[in-house]
Amino acid sequence: MNLSAIQSRIPEPDAGVMEVARRRQTALTKPPGSLGHLEELSVLLAGMTGQTRPRLDRKAVIVMAADHGVAAEGVSAYPAEVTAQMVANFARGGAAINVLARAAGVRVVTVDMGVRAPLGEFPNVRSLRVGPGTRNFLHEPAMTRQEALLTIETGIAVALDERSRGLDLVATGDMGIGNTTAASAITAVLTGCTPVQVTGPGTGLEPARITQKARVIGKALERHRPDPQDAVDVLSKVGGFEIGGLAGVILGAAAHRIPVVLDGFIAGAAALLAVRLAPEARAFLIAGHRSAEPGHGIALKALELEPLLELELRLGEGTGAVLAMPLVEAAARLLDEMATFEEAGVSDRPDPA
Repeated sequence: MNLSAIQSRIPEPDAGVMEVARRRQTALTKPPGSLGHLEELSVLLAGMTGQTRPRLDRKAVIVMAADHGVAAEGVSAYPAEVTAQMVANFARGGAAINVLARAAGVRVVTVDMGVRAPLGEFPNVRSLRVGPGTRNFLHEPAMTRQEALLTIETGIAVALDERSRGLDLVATGDMGIGNTTAASAITAVLTGCTPVQVTGPGTGLEPARITQKARVIGKALERHRPDPQDAVDVLSKVGGFEIGGLAGVILGAAAHRIPVVLDGFIAGAAALLAVRLAPEARAFLIAGHRSAEPGHGIALKALELEPLLELELRLGEGTGAVLAMPLVEAAARLLDEMATFEEAGVSDRPDPA
Protein backbone atom coordinates (compact mmCIF):
# COMPACT_ATOMS: atom_id res chain seq x y z
CA MET A 1 0.00 0.00 0.00
CA ASN A 2 1.43 3.40 -0.93
CA LEU A 3 2.00 6.26 1.48
CA SER A 4 -0.92 8.44 0.44
CA ALA A 5 -3.36 5.54 0.76
CA ILE A 6 -2.20 4.67 4.27
CA GLN A 7 -2.24 8.32 5.39
CA SER A 8 -5.94 8.54 4.61
CA ARG A 9 -6.74 5.36 6.56
CA ILE A 10 -5.39 6.27 9.98
CA PRO A 11 -8.39 6.65 12.32
CA GLU A 12 -8.82 8.63 15.50
CA PRO A 13 -9.05 6.78 18.82
CA ASP A 14 -12.59 5.56 19.47
CA ALA A 15 -13.95 8.02 22.04
CA GLY A 16 -17.04 5.95 22.77
CA VAL A 17 -15.00 2.84 23.49
CA MET A 18 -12.69 4.87 25.73
CA GLU A 19 -15.65 6.09 27.77
CA VAL A 20 -16.88 2.52 28.29
CA ALA A 21 -13.38 1.46 29.32
CA ARG A 22 -13.08 4.41 31.69
CA ARG A 23 -16.37 3.50 33.36
CA ARG A 24 -15.22 -0.09 33.78
CA GLN A 25 -11.94 1.14 35.33
CA THR A 26 -13.89 3.05 37.98
CA ALA A 27 -15.92 -0.08 38.80
CA LEU A 28 -12.96 -2.47 39.26
CA THR A 29 -12.14 -3.81 42.75
CA LYS A 30 -9.60 -1.18 43.76
CA PRO A 31 -9.56 2.39 45.02
CA PRO A 32 -9.86 4.79 42.05
CA GLY A 33 -6.47 5.70 40.65
CA SER A 34 -4.62 3.11 42.74
CA LEU A 35 -3.07 1.49 39.66
CA GLY A 36 -1.63 4.83 38.60
CA HIS A 37 -0.64 5.30 34.98
CA LEU A 38 -1.73 1.75 34.09
CA GLU A 39 -5.35 2.85 34.41
CA GLU A 40 -5.14 5.64 31.85
CA LEU A 41 -2.95 3.46 29.62
CA SER A 42 -5.67 0.81 29.55
CA VAL A 43 -8.22 3.42 28.48
CA LEU A 44 -5.89 4.67 25.75
CA LEU A 45 -5.37 1.09 24.54
CA ALA A 46 -9.13 0.66 24.31
CA GLY A 47 -9.36 3.79 22.17
CA MET A 48 -6.46 2.73 19.97
CA THR A 49 -7.76 -0.78 19.32
CA GLY A 50 -11.45 0.09 19.28
CA GLN A 51 -12.05 -2.70 21.83
CA THR A 52 -13.57 -2.03 25.24
CA ARG A 53 -11.49 -4.86 26.69
CA PRO A 54 -8.43 -5.13 24.42
CA ARG A 55 -6.29 -8.27 24.26
CA LEU A 56 -2.64 -7.88 23.30
CA ASP A 57 -1.51 -11.50 23.15
CA ARG A 58 0.26 -11.41 19.78
CA LYS A 59 3.34 -9.23 20.06
CA ALA A 60 6.26 -8.54 17.72
CA VAL A 61 9.30 -6.30 17.58
CA ILE A 62 10.32 -5.24 14.08
CA VAL A 63 14.07 -4.66 14.00
CA MET A 64 15.19 -2.79 10.89
CA ALA A 65 18.86 -2.60 9.99
CA ALA A 66 20.85 -0.45 7.57
CA ASP A 67 24.22 1.20 7.20
CA HIS A 68 24.97 4.93 7.06
CA GLY A 69 27.49 6.62 4.81
CA VAL A 70 28.07 9.33 7.41
CA ALA A 71 29.76 6.70 9.59
CA ALA A 72 32.87 7.46 7.51
CA GLU A 73 33.14 10.74 9.45
CA GLY A 74 34.03 8.95 12.69
CA VAL A 75 30.66 9.58 14.34
CA SER A 76 30.51 6.14 15.96
CA ALA A 77 32.77 4.34 18.41
CA TYR A 78 32.33 1.13 16.37
CA PRO A 79 33.28 0.30 12.76
CA ALA A 80 30.59 0.07 10.09
CA GLU A 81 30.98 -3.69 9.67
CA VAL A 82 29.35 -4.17 13.08
CA THR A 83 25.92 -3.58 11.50
CA ALA A 84 26.10 -6.79 9.47
CA GLN A 85 27.72 -8.70 12.33
CA MET A 86 24.91 -7.72 14.70
CA VAL A 87 22.21 -8.65 12.20
CA ALA A 88 23.80 -12.10 12.06
CA ASN A 89 23.70 -12.13 15.86
CA PHE A 90 19.97 -11.30 15.77
CA ALA A 91 19.42 -14.13 13.30
CA ARG A 92 21.17 -16.60 15.62
CA GLY A 93 19.22 -15.40 18.65
CA GLY A 94 22.24 -14.16 20.58
CA ALA A 95 21.60 -10.42 20.97
CA ALA A 96 20.01 -8.55 23.86
CA ILE A 97 16.80 -8.08 21.89
CA ASN A 98 16.49 -11.84 21.39
CA VAL A 99 16.92 -12.52 25.10
CA LEU A 100 14.39 -9.88 26.15
CA ALA A 101 11.92 -10.90 23.45
CA ARG A 102 12.03 -14.53 24.56
CA ALA A 103 11.38 -13.44 28.14
CA ALA A 104 8.40 -11.32 27.09
CA GLY A 105 6.87 -13.70 24.55
CA VAL A 106 7.58 -11.36 21.64
CA ARG A 107 8.53 -12.54 18.16
CA VAL A 108 11.53 -10.84 16.56
CA VAL A 109 11.20 -9.75 12.92
CA THR A 110 14.57 -8.73 11.47
CA VAL A 111 14.61 -6.73 8.24
CA ASP A 112 17.66 -5.83 6.15
CA MET A 113 16.80 -2.38 4.79
CA GLY A 114 20.29 -1.72 3.47
CA VAL A 115 23.20 -3.37 5.25
CA ARG A 116 26.41 -2.70 3.34
CA ALA A 117 28.31 -5.95 3.97
CA PRO A 118 26.96 -9.30 2.70
CA LEU A 119 24.86 -11.05 5.32
CA GLY A 120 24.97 -14.61 4.09
CA GLU A 121 21.97 -16.89 4.23
CA PHE A 122 19.66 -16.31 7.17
CA PRO A 123 16.11 -17.50 6.47
CA ASN A 124 14.78 -15.49 9.43
CA VAL A 125 16.12 -12.16 8.08
CA ARG A 126 13.90 -10.44 5.53
CA SER A 127 15.93 -8.83 2.74
CA LEU A 128 14.11 -5.67 1.60
CA ARG A 129 17.19 -3.68 0.72
CA VAL A 130 16.80 -0.19 -0.66
CA GLY A 131 20.55 -0.02 -1.30
CA PRO A 132 23.91 -0.83 0.31
CA GLY A 133 23.53 1.84 2.98
CA THR A 134 22.90 5.54 2.61
CA ARG A 135 25.34 8.03 1.14
CA ASN A 136 27.51 10.24 3.35
CA PHE A 137 25.13 13.12 4.05
CA LEU A 138 27.97 15.42 5.02
CA HIS A 139 28.72 15.66 1.29
CA GLU A 140 25.50 14.68 -0.51
CA PRO A 141 21.91 13.78 0.35
CA ALA A 142 21.62 10.46 2.17
CA MET A 143 19.23 9.13 -0.46
CA THR A 144 17.00 10.23 -3.30
CA ARG A 145 13.42 11.25 -2.64
CA GLN A 146 12.27 8.10 -4.44
CA GLU A 147 14.42 5.97 -2.12
CA ALA A 148 13.03 7.78 0.92
CA LEU A 149 9.46 7.04 -0.19
CA LEU A 150 10.43 3.42 -0.83
CA THR A 151 11.76 3.01 2.72
CA ILE A 152 8.49 4.30 4.19
CA GLU A 153 6.33 2.15 1.94
CA THR A 154 8.51 -0.88 2.69
CA GLY A 155 7.91 -0.32 6.39
CA ILE A 156 4.17 -0.08 5.77
CA ALA A 157 4.29 -3.38 3.87
CA VAL A 158 6.19 -5.10 6.69
CA ALA A 159 3.61 -3.92 9.23
CA LEU A 160 0.77 -5.23 7.07
CA ASP A 161 2.54 -8.57 6.55
CA GLU A 162 3.00 -8.99 10.29
CA ARG A 163 -0.64 -8.09 10.86
CA SER A 164 -1.61 -10.93 8.52
CA ARG A 165 0.37 -13.30 10.79
CA GLY A 166 -1.49 -12.00 13.84
CA LEU A 167 -0.41 -8.81 15.58
CA ASP A 168 -1.96 -6.96 18.51
CA LEU A 169 1.03 -4.92 19.70
CA VAL A 170 4.19 -3.94 17.85
CA ALA A 171 7.53 -2.53 18.98
CA THR A 172 10.13 -0.72 16.91
CA GLY A 173 13.76 -1.83 16.82
CA ASP A 174 16.84 -0.71 14.91
CA MET A 175 20.44 -1.50 14.07
CA GLY A 176 22.84 0.66 12.11
CA ILE A 177 26.26 2.07 12.90
CA GLY A 178 25.96 5.84 12.54
CA ASN A 179 22.21 5.95 12.99
CA THR A 180 22.21 8.22 16.04
CA THR A 181 23.84 10.83 13.79
CA ALA A 182 20.94 10.55 11.34
CA ALA A 183 18.43 10.57 14.22
CA SER A 184 20.07 13.68 15.66
CA ALA A 185 19.86 15.46 12.31
CA ILE A 186 16.20 14.52 11.83
CA THR A 187 15.32 15.56 15.38
CA ALA A 188 17.11 18.89 15.03
CA VAL A 189 15.18 19.72 11.87
CA LEU A 190 11.76 18.61 13.09
CA THR A 191 11.98 20.15 16.58
CA GLY A 192 13.89 23.32 15.72
CA CYS A 193 16.71 22.45 18.12
CA THR A 194 20.39 22.87 17.39
CA PRO A 195 22.63 19.91 16.58
CA VAL A 196 24.47 20.43 19.88
CA GLN A 197 21.22 20.11 21.83
CA VAL A 198 20.20 16.79 20.27
CA THR A 199 23.57 15.07 19.81
CA GLY A 200 24.84 12.55 22.36
CA PRO A 201 27.43 9.80 22.72
CA GLY A 202 25.59 7.15 20.71
CA THR A 203 27.70 4.01 21.05
CA GLY A 204 29.97 5.66 23.60
CA LEU A 205 31.82 8.63 22.11
CA GLU A 206 34.00 10.78 24.33
CA PRO A 207 33.14 14.53 24.59
CA ALA A 208 35.51 15.71 21.84
CA ARG A 209 34.01 13.30 19.34
CA ILE A 210 30.46 14.23 20.36
CA THR A 211 31.38 17.82 19.48
CA GLN A 212 32.73 16.64 16.13
CA LYS A 213 29.53 14.63 15.54
CA ALA A 214 27.39 17.73 16.17
CA ARG A 215 29.64 19.71 13.85
CA VAL A 216 29.13 17.16 11.05
CA ILE A 217 25.36 17.38 11.51
CA GLY A 218 25.44 21.19 11.52
CA LYS A 219 27.43 21.31 8.29
CA ALA A 220 25.08 18.81 6.64
CA LEU A 221 21.99 20.78 7.62
CA GLU A 222 23.53 23.99 6.37
CA ARG A 223 24.44 22.35 3.07
CA HIS A 224 21.17 20.51 2.36
CA ARG A 225 18.62 22.72 4.15
CA PRO A 226 15.95 20.02 4.64
CA ASP A 227 12.40 21.35 4.74
CA PRO A 228 10.91 20.72 8.22
CA GLN A 229 7.41 20.75 6.73
CA ASP A 230 8.29 17.93 4.33
CA ALA A 231 9.17 14.71 6.19
CA VAL A 232 10.20 12.93 3.01
CA ASP A 233 12.64 15.73 2.20
CA VAL A 234 14.15 15.51 5.69
CA LEU A 235 14.47 11.73 5.46
CA SER A 236 16.05 11.87 2.01
CA LYS A 237 18.65 14.44 2.95
CA VAL A 238 19.83 13.31 6.40
CA GLY A 239 17.97 10.09 7.26
CA GLY A 240 18.53 6.36 7.12
CA PHE A 241 16.84 3.48 5.36
CA GLU A 242 15.89 1.82 8.65
CA ILE A 243 14.54 5.09 10.10
CA GLY A 244 12.25 5.56 7.11
CA GLY A 245 11.23 1.92 7.39
CA LEU A 246 10.27 2.35 11.04
CA ALA A 247 8.23 5.45 10.17
CA GLY A 248 6.36 3.23 7.72
CA VAL A 249 5.84 0.54 10.36
CA ILE A 250 4.26 3.16 12.63
CA LEU A 251 1.93 4.37 9.89
CA GLY A 252 0.95 0.86 8.81
CA ALA A 253 0.22 -0.22 12.37
CA ALA A 254 -1.75 2.94 13.17
CA ALA A 255 -3.91 2.49 10.09
CA HIS A 256 -5.02 -0.88 11.49
CA ARG A 257 -5.45 0.21 15.12
CA ILE A 258 -2.34 -1.61 16.33
CA PRO A 259 -0.61 0.19 19.23
CA VAL A 260 3.08 0.92 18.68
CA VAL A 261 5.59 0.79 21.54
CA LEU A 262 8.52 3.02 20.64
CA ASP A 263 12.07 2.18 21.57
CA GLY A 264 14.70 4.88 21.99
CA PHE A 265 16.24 7.70 19.99
CA ILE A 266 16.10 6.13 16.53
CA ALA A 267 12.45 5.22 17.07
CA GLY A 268 11.79 8.74 18.33
CA ALA A 269 13.18 10.20 15.11
CA ALA A 270 11.10 7.75 13.06
CA ALA A 271 8.01 8.74 15.06
CA LEU A 272 8.65 12.43 14.42
CA LEU A 273 8.72 11.67 10.70
CA ALA A 274 5.58 9.51 10.89
CA VAL A 275 3.63 12.14 12.80
CA ARG A 276 4.73 14.85 10.38
CA LEU A 277 3.40 12.63 7.57
CA ALA A 278 0.16 11.77 9.41
CA PRO A 279 -0.55 13.66 12.66
CA GLU A 280 -3.26 11.12 13.55
CA ALA A 281 -0.55 8.47 14.05
CA ARG A 282 0.58 10.09 17.30
CA ALA A 283 -2.47 8.72 19.12
CA PHE A 284 -1.22 5.16 18.53
CA LEU A 285 2.22 5.69 20.05
CA ILE A 286 3.42 4.52 23.46
CA ALA A 287 6.88 5.58 24.66
CA GLY A 288 8.50 2.43 26.00
CA HIS A 289 11.34 4.27 27.69
CA ARG A 290 13.44 7.41 27.69
CA SER A 291 16.97 6.67 26.51
CA ALA A 292 20.16 8.27 27.77
CA GLU A 293 20.54 10.14 24.46
CA PRO A 294 19.69 13.84 24.97
CA GLY A 295 17.84 14.05 21.67
CA HIS A 296 15.40 11.36 22.71
CA GLY A 297 13.95 13.43 25.52
CA ILE A 298 13.53 16.30 23.07
CA ALA A 299 11.76 14.03 20.59
CA LEU A 300 9.42 12.67 23.27
CA LYS A 301 8.55 16.19 24.38
CA ALA A 302 7.73 17.15 20.79
CA LEU A 303 5.56 14.03 20.50
CA GLU A 304 3.90 14.79 23.87
CA LEU A 305 4.71 11.29 25.16
CA GLU A 306 5.68 10.22 28.67
CA PRO A 307 7.91 7.13 28.86
CA LEU A 308 6.92 4.05 30.83
CA LEU A 309 10.52 3.28 31.85
CA GLU A 310 13.71 5.23 32.56
CA LEU A 311 16.62 2.82 32.79
CA GLU A 312 19.43 4.84 31.15
CA LEU A 313 19.31 2.50 28.14
CA ARG A 314 21.00 3.45 24.87
CA LEU A 315 21.41 0.12 23.10
CA GLY A 316 18.64 0.30 20.52
CA GLU A 317 17.54 -2.98 18.89
CA GLY A 318 14.07 -2.46 20.40
CA THR A 319 15.29 -3.43 23.87
CA GLY A 320 13.55 -0.66 25.81
CA ALA A 321 10.31 -1.14 23.90
CA VAL A 322 10.25 -4.89 24.52
CA LEU A 323 11.00 -4.36 28.21
CA ALA A 324 7.93 -2.10 28.36
CA MET A 325 5.62 -4.45 26.45
CA PRO A 326 4.67 -6.55 29.52
CA LEU A 327 3.56 -3.34 31.25
CA VAL A 328 1.40 -2.43 28.27
CA GLU A 329 -0.11 -5.91 28.16
CA ALA A 330 -0.63 -5.82 31.95
CA ALA A 331 -2.63 -2.60 31.63
CA ALA A 332 -4.93 -4.26 29.10
CA ARG A 333 -5.26 -7.44 31.17
CA LEU A 334 -6.17 -5.51 34.31
CA LEU A 335 -8.98 -3.78 32.46
CA ASP A 336 -10.21 -7.07 30.99
CA GLU A 337 -9.64 -9.62 33.75
CA MET A 338 -10.15 -7.80 37.04
CA ALA A 339 -13.59 -8.21 38.58
CA THR A 340 -15.83 -5.26 39.22
CA PHE A 341 -17.19 -4.65 42.72
CA GLU A 342 -20.56 -6.01 41.55
CA GLU A 343 -19.05 -9.13 39.92
CA ALA A 344 -16.93 -9.94 42.98
CA GLY A 345 -19.59 -9.18 45.55
CA VAL A 346 -17.29 -6.64 47.20
CA SER A 347 -18.68 -3.51 48.81
CA ASP A 348 -17.71 -0.33 47.01
CA ARG A 349 -17.00 2.82 48.95
CA PRO A 350 -20.09 4.92 49.66
CA ASP A 351 -20.97 7.69 47.22
CA PRO A 352 -19.83 11.00 48.84
CA ALA A 353 -23.05 12.62 47.61
